[in-house]
Amino acid sequence: MTLTKKDKLWYGFIIVAAILPCIPGVIGGGSFFGHVATMVLLYAAMAQSWNIISGYCGQVSFGHSVFFGIGAYAAGLAVVTFETLPWYGVPLGMLAAALVSILISYPCFRLKGHYFAIATFAIVEIFNRLFMIWDAVGGALGLDYPILPDGWENFSWSDTKTGYYIGALAIFIVVFGVVRWIERHRMGYYLLAVREGQETAESLGVNSTIVKLGAMALSAALAALCGAFFAQYNYRVDPPMVMSLDMSMKFVLITILGGVGTFWGPFLGALVLIPLQEYTRAYLTHFGAGIDLIIFGIIIIVVMIKEPRGIMGLISYLKKDKAEEGAKS
Repeated sequence: MTLTKKDKLWYGFIIVAAILPCIPGVIGGGSFFGHVATMVLLYAAMAQSWNIISGYCGQVSFGHSVFFGIGAYAAGLAVVTFETLPWYGVPLGMLAAALVSILISYPCFRLKGHYFAIATFAIVEIFNRLFMIWDAVGGALGLDYPILPDGWENFSWSDTKTGYYIGALAIFIVVFGVVRWIERHRMGYYLLAVREGQETAESLGVNSTIVKLGAMALSAALAALCGAFFAQYNYRVDPPMVMSLDMSMKFVLITILGGVGTFWGPFLGALVLIPLQEYTRAYLTHFGAGIDLIIFGIIIIVVMIKEPRGIMGLISYLKKDKAEEGAKS
């Protein structure tokens, strides 16, 4: 196969990202940059999982923190309640998230446009309250991890970020790799057909219900995978942390900032938001809480006014201007 420009960029990024842990002092130890890099990869994967159903399929969901939280609780229950390895909880969490997504999406897909989006808002609140009063999963107090031996078996490290970074990079490659596969195969064309016109797609023989449910299940399973990592990284899980509207909006805003329905959009959005969030928390706390959200809000407003397609739209705009200047010269 002939490598396209996107292929070369993809493989080049993976190589650079894989080399970073080998450079002394960049990722390892208690490096703050290692923490930021890990969070960029994780949030980019989270946003890309949302992009499957909302960007490529056109079904805007504000309820992905539910699936993210299911994955986080599955890993947490495996470690805290059942005193086993988190690895056992990850596939179960992904499966549970996929099943829950189908059960709640099937009736919701009868709604269209903003009605569907409003319904997903309500679902987040329902699951948040359910887990807040559910004693089996720790209720409002959540689950606190015990101190575990460092290593890949427990996926736990106390003095280095390298293992977490490699884990986040692996999740990033899996999620983005799935989207690359979708873009090149029939499923991707089905998703785009449903997004551009459900009635037209159905007239051409596309079963829109199956396509949307399949996309939602895949999106939910990948979001749960990210949630499991989040729980391991933070060493605890509770409803406000993983199953809230605030977390759901992070899925949405990162993708909107980078470019909805594009391959690199979620990564570019995370590349702007996460360093902004982490470094302002570290160095601008004397201005008060929420300064990172104020700055991010200003960035979102400016980008949306200039180019509603996000950062990817700005890049396309600049490329177009450059090409036109080259043609004139």
